Amino acid sequence: MPNTLICGPRNMAHTEAHTTARKAANGFLKAGVTEGGTVATMMRNDFPVVVMDLAAAMVKAAAVPINWRFTAEEAAYILADCKAKVFVLHSDLWNRIGADLPENLIDDLEIVIVPTPADIAETYGLPAEDCALPEDFPTWDSWLSDFPLWDGPNAHGQAAMIYTSGTTGHPKGVRRLTNPTLVSTGYNKIFNKDCKTLMVAPMYHSAPNRFAMLTVDVGGDLILVPRFDPETILQIIETEKITTAFMVPTMFIRLLKLPDTVRRQYDISSLRHIVAAGAPFPPDIKEAMIKWWGPVIYEYYGGTETGAVTLCSSEEALARPGTVGRAVEDATVKIFNEDGTECPPNVPGEIYCRLHSFPDFVYEGRPEDRKAVERDGLFTVGDIGYLDEEGYLFISDRKRDMIISGGVNIYPAEIEAAMFNHEQVHDCAVFGIPDPDLGEAIAVAIQPEPDATIDTGQLQSFLKGRIANYMIPRKILIKDSLPRDDNGKIFKRKLRDAFWADAGRQI
Repeated sequence: MPNTLICGPRNMAHTEAHTTARKAANGFLKAGVTEGGTVATMMRNDFPVVVMDLAAAMVKAAAVPINWRFTAEEAAYILADCKAKVFVLHSDLWNRIGADLPENLIDDLEIVIVPTPADIAETYGLPAEDCALPEDFPTWDSWLSDFPLWDGPNAHGQAAMIYTSGTTGHPKGVRRLTNPTLVSTGYNKIFNKDCKTLMVAPMYHSAPNRFAMLTVDVGGDLILVPRFDPETILQIIETEKITTAFMVPTMFIRLLKLPDTVRRQYDISSLRHIVAAGAPFPPDIKEAMIKWWGPVIYEYYGGTETGAVTLCSSEEALARPGTVGRAVEDATVKIFNEDGTECPPNVPGEIYCRLHSFPDFVYEGRPEDRKAVERDGLFTVGDIGYLDEEGYLFISDRKRDMIISGGVNIYPAEIEAAMFNHEQVHDCAVFGIPDPDLGEAIAVAIQPEPDATIDTGQLQSFLKGRIANYMIPRKILIKDSLPRDDNGKIFKRKLRDAFWADAGRQI
């Protein structure tokens, strides 16, 4: 079935998605959405997320996808900050947060409920009562039925305003000054009408949202998956003959932990471009995936603010383990010291970059924050890294995650990469905690493999020889799970806060 959106057993033709978007566009206008205004969604990967992006672009507004795991307080902050006029969300999510949203906020919103689809409810084990429809608000289909088709011109559905993940403080809305278009740089080249894109990463993140909407723009098939399960992903790749996907390193780690007998059951020969970003990609994990799936693994570097400024092929990754590639056409990448001087090759500093064909941005309502991330016309998202002599970029860590212990800069990503080599470590997060002598000491929170018991002394011995002794964590916490979103990013703030609450300082 060509030109189709697929989600579990359901499908929607592109023509139907665009027709539905034309009705939604008129619904937005009636709700008072003007050019530059915003509409918000809070849903797992589902058809209305795509429709909302298309409709927002038609009326030159911005769709704001909210992390569906957020609490009512977190969601309310974004709804108020972006000044949304319309809020569309799955019924089970309304039932979870609706009663705790401020009344004055609800009064200013057109709230529309999407009945949680049966396949999504089953995937998440949601009982029927959790998905019950509230009586006070229209459902998605009934709301749409009130409006005629909008008669304006077609528009690209890349109108999302993404809020940064908020690992420190409140998240910031990244608003493009114009809608991005399909440019022929970096990974953009992979999109065409024949692509079959698997989207399992949540569309409230910038790259998954852009990947999905680029696929729709060029007329390819988009297969939406609300929740990652490693064997299910292999089944979908085989059944749908997937060619393209955006994934995050955590997904690859979990795929590789499937038994060989399971991995060999599925035909993955249709794969052409699997693009990764969003978290550190350990070189040994990447090498193992290339060995399994072939030279179809690509990695890029960038952020919500910058777009994808580098691209690294499988061949380059094997030749230069750890690199995220070189600057793509029409991109600039530079490394700066804290004093503003440019670093020579192989010297780490803060990464500044720009994809010149990507529209400029502002932080919603935060002009000073926007000015703070720019230097010489380039932008930073707070990462530390270096360029080698041939211009290949290597990432050391997030600047804000850096631990300063005894005056020494320590980058958690290096420690975490060593941890992942331990067979009993499923997930881990390294962060700094207060120390009276060193300023900060190194702590790690570990989620063990199922049914595994980790001996902390043995783990510290395991790390000796793999990382410097001063980098071995003093504090080891064993957790049933870590505070991680569906895109694989751990909210280290939630781990740190318990240690810093009574320290009288944050660094």
